Amino acid sequence: MRKQLARTALVLLAVAGLAGCTGGPPPAPSSTAPASTGAPTGATTGPASGTPSPDTETTAPAPSPSAAPLTSGPGQGNAELAIMVKPSETGTPANFTLVCQNGAPAAESQHPDAAAACTALKNNPAILGPAPRATDQACTQQYGGPQQATVTGVVDGTSVEASFSLRDGCEIAAWNAAKDVLGSSGGAG
Repeated sequence: MRKQLARTALVLLAVAGLAGCTGGPPPAPSSTAPASTGAPTGATTGPASGTPSPDTETTAPAPSPSAAPLTSGPGQGNAELAIMVKPSETGTPANFTLVCQNGAPAAESQHPDAAAACTALKNNPAILGPAPRATDQACTQQYGGPQQATVTGVVDGTSVEASFSLRDGCEIAAWNAAKDVLGSSGGAG
């Protein structure tokens, strides 16, 4: 009986330790199997049972706790954004708001070309959430200018916090993709 209790306690501690590593709650204790097997019911004890080893779970990156990324392709065209474009490090930034409803600018928009910006967001809401650059991606080492821009708010129910600059070819491409949203003072057009 002592061996069976000790084995059950060790299995529960191991499962709780794995749950702590994976971020999930520990499973509820299970009853033990008949004395003839000596193993808890529902317990998995390694490769023979078809479960991955604990190291397998830690090789994949953890999922982001933030909201789902914006998808490419047509969206709903609903947005509420604050946009700031700095012409240079010491220049006075241009600030404006963009409010779109079903792809059309709302009256409270203070954007140089709100109609073009709302259309761009409806056609592709992902332009404000570019995918992170791959570590092996080559970018041309060209300088597009000192301009910088930030866009914060919500597009189709998803939070947006994007930064743009013109430091290299990849960043210039992202800027140009979002140029209608960044407005006429956006530079790199």
